Amino acid sequence: MSKNEVRGIINELKSQVFILSGTVALMWILEFFDLMVFRGKLNYFGIIPGSFIGLRGILFAPFLHGDFLHLAANTIPFVTLGWLIMLRETSDFFIVSAISMLVSGLGVWLFAPPNSIHIGASGVVFGYLGYLIFRGYFQRSPGSIFLSLIVGLIYGSMIWGVLPTELGISWQGHLFGFIGGAIAARLLSRKKI
Repeated sequence: MSKNEVRGIINELKSQVFILSGTVALMWILEFFDLMVFRGKLNYFGIIPGSFIGLRGILFAPFLHGDFLHLAANTIPFVTLGWLIMLRETSDFFIVSAISMLVSGLGVWLFAPPNSIHIGASGVVFGYLGYLIFRGYFQRSPGSIFLSLIVGLIYGSMIWGVLPTELGISWQGHLFGFIGGAIAARLLSRKKI
């Protein structure tokens, strides 16, 4: 491996760390200000199903959380799965994130109960899970199949989150996020072949 190749790998890793840590830092800073300064009022920028103004939540909801425990529960899978998406190309992270946010957000807006507010990055996290699991199926390369199997073994139990098992948990966001990830896997596999 030449010095330029090593330098390129190091620069790519630095970019990935910057993107993931910057996004997570933004979430934590917003949560701190929401709880300490705004007393939870930023959560009104979440997805409000069936409400025209609630559509803005598709963009804002992934960055807002109910409390620090909610955010902590999303942080580790967000970073882990997000980085696994970046392994092939860092730009895939942005594409998968955008598709997952959009499909998850629209699914919540269309199918979640009215008079509720939906916040949190879990729809995006489920999108990452869906992408990584379906990438092996659509791409059919040994590396992507192996990664899909590893992700399925480690994070496969998350799949139960797409079912309405717990009151107060936006299973619609999980389900449609997962579907969004599968759509992203299909679109990106077509692009890469």
